[in-house]
Amino acid sequence: MTTDADVERTFSVGERALELMRTYGSTASPRSYEVWYTYVTGERPLMNDALKRIVADQGSVGEADIEKLHQTFVSSQRFAAEAEKTSASVIVEIDQVMEMIDLALGSTERYGESLAAMSTEMSGAIDRKRVREILESLVVATKDVSATNRTLEARLKETRGEISTLRETLEAVRIETLTDPLTGIANRKHFEEMLAKTIDQSVVEQSPLALVVIDIDHFKRFNDTYGHLTGDQVLRLVAQTMREQVKTKATLARFGGEEFGIILPHTTLEGARAAAEAVRVAVMGRELVKRSTGESLGKVTISLGVAGLQRGETLVSMLERADQCMFAAKRAGRNRTVTDAEYDHYEGRMLPDVA
Repeated sequence: MTTDADVERTFSVGERALELMRTYGSTASPRSYEVWYTYVTGERPLMNDALKRIVADQGSVGEADIEKLHQTFVSSQRFAAEAEKTSASVIVEIDQVMEMIDLALGSTERYGESLAAMSTEMSGAIDRKRVREILESLVVATKDVSATNRTLEARLKETRGEISTLRETLEAVRIETLTDPLTGIANRKHFEEMLAKTIDQSVVEQSPLALVVIDIDHFKRFNDTYGHLTGDQVLRLVAQTMREQVKTKATLARFGGEEFGIILPHTTLEGARAAAEAVRVAVMGRELVKRSTGESLGKVTISLGVAGLQRGETLVSMLERADQCMFAAKRAGRNRTVTDAEYDHYEGRMLPDVA
C-alpha cells in the first residue's frame, strides 16, 4: 500500500532530478529523466560514479551521455533484474512440484505395501471360503492399483526429468544475465553484486579483500585505426589472460567499455599486486594479430590500480580508490600497476584526458 510519505518521497526525488537536469544541461527526454531519477535514488552506485566523471570532465551531460548511461546502467539492468527475478520464482515453484512428485512416488509404494500386508493378514481367517473371496478381490484390486501405479510412476519420472531439464535451462538463463556476452566473464551487474557481497563477508570474517581495476591503454586508438572488430578482439584477449593468470577464487568482470575488474577475497594488497602484475606482464607478452589479414598490430598494454579493503569501506569508495590508482598508473606512463599504498608516490590524480 502506497502511503503519503511514499508519494512525498517520489515527488521529492522527481523534483531533485529535474533540478539536476536543468543544472547540467540535459534535455527533458524520458530517458534523461529516468537516468537522473535513478541517480537521485542512489540505486545504481556505479552509474552515479560514471555520471560524476562526466560532470567532472565536461561540466554538462549531453544527449549522447544520457543514451550511453541509460543503455549501460538503467535499461539492461532493469531487464536483467526482471529476468533473474522471474527465473528465481519459477525455480522455487519447480522445487515445490518436485517435492510433491517425491511424496507421490513414496505414497504409491506404501499403498502397495499395505495391500500386500492386508492380504497376508487375512489369509489366517476361520471362514476360509469367505476369506478366499475377499483375498481374490483384494488381489485383483491390488493388481489393478499396482498397474496404475506403475503407469503413474513412469509418467511422474518422465515429468521429473522434463522439469529438471527446464530448471537447468532457467539456471543457464539466469547465469547469462550475469555474464558479459563478448568476453564471457562477469558483467557489471554481477561485478557490483559480488563486490558488495564480498565486502560484507570480509567485514564479518575480518579477512583481507583486494580489488583490481584494469584499463586498456590507448584502446580508442585500436578502435579508430583497426575497427571495432579488432577492438573486440583486444577485449577478449584481456579477459582470456585474466582467466589464465588469476587462479584463486576471484570474480573476473568487464564492467565498462575497456574497463575490467578483479575481486580478490582473502587476498592482501601485496598478493593482489602480484596477481595484477601477472596479468599485466602476460597481456604485454602477447602479440595482437588481425584475424582477417594476419597483420601484426603490435602489443597491447594495460594500466592497473589496486585497492585493499579499509575500515568503513563501501562499494563506491573502494572502487573509486582502485580507479584513482589506475589513473595514477596512466599518469606515470601507462603499462604499470599502482596500489593505494603507492598512490602518494605517484602524486596520482584523475585526469580527464587520459585514455
